[in-house]
Amino acid sequence: MKFRNTVANFQVWSTGIPYLAKVNKGLSRNPVVSLTGPRQCGKTTLARQYIQEAGGTFFDLEDPAVLEALQEPMSTLSGLEGLVVLDEAQRLPSLFPVLRVLCDRNLGKNGQFLLLGSASPELSRQVSESLAGRVELLEMRGFHHGELGGSNHQKLWIRGGFPRSYLAANEEDSLAWRKNFISTFLERDLAALGFGMSPQSMGRFWRMLAHYHGQIWNGSEIAGSMGIAPNTAKAYLDALEQTYMVRRILPWFENVGKRLVKSPKIYFRDSGTFHSLLGIHSHQDLLTHPKLGASWEGFVLEGLLTLRDIQEPYFYSVHSGSELDLFYFSGGKRIGVEIKRTDAPKLTKSMQVCLQDLHLDALHVIYPGELEYALAEKVRAIPFGKAIATGDW
Repeated sequence: MKFRNTVANFQVWSTGIPYLAKVNKGLSRNPVVSLTGPRQCGKTTLARQYIQEAGGTFFDLEDPAVLEALQEPMSTLSGLEGLVVLDEAQRLPSLFPVLRVLCDRNLGKNGQFLLLGSASPELSRQVSESLAGRVELLEMRGFHHGELGGSNHQKLWIRGGFPRSYLAANEEDSLAWRKNFISTFLERDLAALGFGMSPQSMGRFWRMLAHYHGQIWNGSEIAGSMGIAPNTAKAYLDALEQTYMVRRILPWFENVGKRLVKSPKIYFRDSGTFHSLLGIHSHQDLLTHPKLGASWEGFVLEGLLTLRDIQEPYFYSVHSGSELDLFYFSGGKRIGVEIKRTDAPKLTKSMQVCLQDLHLDALHVIYPGELEYALAEKVRAIPFGKAIATGDW
């Protein structure tokens, strides 16, 4: 099936494959595809485009009338032909046992379903318990570097990847959308997704967490600052991670006879949201902000993870000071990445230690320049624009 590719319609590409094609491929292998991602990233728009191209039926479970009609899901769904899209599927847990029965009837296309939802404990539990062995899991993100072209990286960095923020007519409109998104997320979305947390407390935590972007998680320190228990702080962090607002990068442990950092690093997944929480409204604001380096590191890291489709990212840090921003395995090789916001990166003692400790096959130093060059054997400085444009590194 051939699909249109239009950024204006929020169609998003991941590692060179359009999400519509990923959904299509998933449905060729399984009767159910679960497409999750943050609120407002374009899941509903994508699904409606799929329905327009391939045919089928769309149910929006945030519509009270639709929710009422699905109170008897077996009678409503069993006679439908083609793909059935269930948006915000976690709002009706009674759906999932019925979907399992319909899938097991081997009805071909009549048994195909696309489930949309922002991550929630209920959705994760129902998918894993009721649809195990019948579902393909896909994650959708907002716009990212690979689909927008090199000239748009600065705009993406400032505004973030949420479609309505990125596509806003001007910076003022983009900032207004992000502020409304943050407010709605705190006051409505968290409760709707099953997270019973005070909007005021979560808002304070979220803003405080922005100052830890790119740093080692210290739950006791944050909890002490807020006057809450460390377990409560961890629950807040878990909620933001499950709803795709933050990313937790785990440390890699290697038996090197050194004292290793064992707590995770925290990154905001959307740079625009991060900037809004810190009161950064423009590129000029960002250039003079103390979090400039951390913002760049998180922005580049998220782009690399998306484009390389890195499923198990790690960082490496030794208490003596040596550290590596990203470590992962690719085709059996051990790859390291260091992110530097500098005009001409040089080989450092820390890089040499990581090369030896981790037995790296390659160490890539990503920086915002234009020239690719070797720093040492197995170590190359690679411009961010080239890394994003070609992925050949």
